Amino acid sequence: MALFPASFIDDLKSHVDIVQVVQERVPLRRSGAAWKGLCPFHGEKTPSFHVNGDKGFFHCFGCGVGGDVIKFVELYDKVAFPDAVRQLAARAGLTVPEADDAREDAESQRDRETLLKAHEVAAAWFREQLTTPAGAAARRVLRDRGMNEATIEQIGFGYAPAGWEGLKTRLLRDGFSEPLLVKSGLLVRRDDGESRDRFRNRLMIPICRDTGAIIAFGGRAMDEGQQPKYLNSPETAIYVKGRTLYGLHLSKASISRTKHAVLVEGYFDVAQALQAGITNVVASSGTALTPAQARLLRRHTAKLVLSFDPDAAGQGAAARSSELLVAEGFQVNVAMLPSGDDPDNYIRKHGAAAYQVQLKASRPYLEYLLDRSAAGEDLASDEGRRGFLSRMLAVAARIPDAAARDQFGDRLAHKARITEEVVRAEIRKAAVQRQTTLEDRRVPVSGQMKVAERGLIWALMRAPEPGAAALAELDAEDLEGLATREILRQAQSLQGFPTSSLPEALMQRLNSGEAEIVTDIARQTGAPADAADCVRTLKRLRYDRERADLQREIDRVQQAGGPGQVDEIVTLWERKKDLLHRIEALE
Repeated sequence: MALFPASFIDDLKSHVDIVQVVQERVPLRRSGAAWKGLCPFHGEKTPSFHVNGDKGFFHCFGCGVGGDVIKFVELYDKVAFPDAVRQLAARAGLTVPEADDAREDAESQRDRETLLKAHEVAAAWFREQLTTPAGAAARRVLRDRGMNEATIEQIGFGYAPAGWEGLKTRLLRDGFSEPLLVKSGLLVRRDDGESRDRFRNRLMIPICRDTGAIIAFGGRAMDEGQQPKYLNSPETAIYVKGRTLYGLHLSKASISRTKHAVLVEGYFDVAQALQAGITNVVASSGTALTPAQARLLRRHTAKLVLSFDPDAAGQGAAARSSELLVAEGFQVNVAMLPSGDDPDNYIRKHGAAAYQVQLKASRPYLEYLLDRSAAGEDLASDEGRRGFLSRMLAVAARIPDAAARDQFGDRLAHKARITEEVVRAEIRKAAVQRQTTLEDRRVPVSGQMKVAERGLIWALMRAPEPGAAALAELDAEDLEGLATREILRQAQSLQGFPTSSLPEALMQRLNSGEAEIVTDIARQTGAPADAADCVRTLKRLRYDRERADLQREIDRVQQAGGPGQVDEIVTLWERKKDLLHRIEALE
């Protein structure tokens, strides 16, 4: 039995950018679609070490060594495979399945492969049905949308007939089992126990991984009264909506080449843009972006133009996505289309050139946000300025780059009619604390918590003496970026309390949402992780973050050049070596 489920390893590799991981250890320069540097595994003077971010592998043409990101960490850090996996999982914020959970054997892996094959067969069958007389109405919809044959083939549009068992019959005939097809989401189980096709009388759009494998479908209603208008596959073992970007398999090469992506909402926004020659486009499928989707994008670019619908729902999704992307270090612009237009119908009405003009006229999101927020407040009043400042400080605190924070602060000061020095000071304070006194503490989301956080909180509530001792070893910097940061900060403020009173005292200091989270963790019968191990894990996460920040600063100084460059780089490398020694001491 494998130590880790194959699905977890696949998920981990999709969440980690191999270029970033390697660059933190080896200086690289872009060379075409890949990156190039001196091989760290043998001595050489001419670079023969290549890293391909799109394909997720490295290879040295000098010594022949190569592999994926896990293999690189194994070789470079001289650690075993399980340790490399755990190190990368901690970096990505993923929970590593414990041995008892890692029961995905060859049979379950075969199930995943069978699900992929079933979706391939289903996609082919939907395409066949589009060409039949029954598919005439669907072909008319595509013609009305201006889709040509090349785009229809590129996207893989198809048609699901109105019958109950057309796809079911085809898949069963090809040897797929009915229980597995229900699990795939292609069939649904009725109350009487019988199964039938999920998609009926719908224009079908395949949803793919960034590798191109079909993992789900979106089905658009053919009749006006048919509800819902769009019906999507449920989440399955091969499809998680929050970890999938529609169209990325078609656009990732163009995104890497143009060094930016255009993010839209819907399937037809992508299809229309691709047909118009705008090939660096992906869709969020009508929802705000998730951190996992942001990490997928970060493998290809750090610059985005958001082109969402101008209605309230579209702008709300744009705001939520933009704030997440800014916090993840992206440079984000917002393209505002006229009221009533989305990218699909705007391109149809005005053409590709006009849409390109709209994209080029996009505004930096932070400028757009300041203007939009200021328009909703009475900045002539003290109350209006406080409300405006409160919301903008919360945004500023999530901007990772200090220079960008200060620049945002200067614009904020001008809008709020407050001196720049005061606003900059408040922003720096908010960035350190990741909160301001002007907003309530946010309740941590369970899925965002790391095992180490759970283990520490469990110990504080169920074994307070070792829990408090472990917590005392953590510095304020160790808690930065954690979902439970405020809970642990409140616990740290109770140092010196009798350990027997610690659980009750902590609960009294938490808001209702935080208390509910702590109670849920404390209900577990066993510790999620040893408290001492939790401390080492959280410190390792901090050191990894600081090491990445130092490497980015080293890269910046190297690119900038100028007097004193060598001395500054030497100083930065000394700091990085110190961090590496601290990391080694944790092993």
